[in-house]
Amino acid sequence: MHQDKLLTLREVAKRLRVSERSVFRYIHKGRLKATKIGYWRISQKDLLDFIKNNLNRK
Repeated sequence: MHQDKLLTLREVAKRLRVSERSVFRYIHKGRLKATKIGYWRISQKDLLDFIKNNLNRK
């Protein structure tokens, strides 16, 4: 069984080059899937899906 690595808000914010507060807003608006295990955690798959769905395309 493949286990996806869970990332912290800080790690996701760094990868997206946004603030941790922005990542928190994405989660609460339902744009980014996350799980609260003590602290918010985001799977790499969910992060990749978020990036793919939010590309600036023309």
